[in-house]
Amino acid sequence: MSDEPTFARDPVIEAYKQDVDRTLIRRNLRMSVEERFMQLMDHQKFAEELRAAGLRALKP
Repeated sequence: MSDEPTFARDPVIEAYKQDVDRTLIRRNLRMSVEERFMQLMDHQKFAEELRAAGLRALKP
């Protein structure tokens, strides 16, 4: 008999887990904090470029 408690699996959580790409989570956890910040800054720069392009596209 194991000393570890057993928990019933919540069907709602199990349904959501099937749509989560755990490979991306693992890849991000392998990165250093500095690498994560650099990636965040790259994403923010890209978002700003998209926003600016959208505004330019709306101008007559």
